[in-house]
Amino acid sequence: MATAIDSDQKLHLVFGGELQDLDGVRFRDIKGLDIVGIFPDYASAQAAWRAKAQATVDSAQTRYFVVHLHRLLEPPVA
Repeated sequence: MATAIDSDQKLHLVFGGELQDLDGVRFRDIKGLDIVGIFPDYASAQAAWRAKAQATVDSAQTRYFVVHLHRLLEPPVA
């Protein structure tokens, strides 16, 4: 049963971790991923991403990402 997501609720996930190499997006330790949180909009997710990215600037292998959860939860438009 598909349900519509509230159009004002655009959930975003911020997470990161140490990559195996800089040429791809394979994490060195999946169990060690840093789940920063789920945010109600892109602006707050981007602020959290920026803070984590700046805090880990000395670790070249560490990357953080913003995932648009609302896109995964919305039913496809036919």
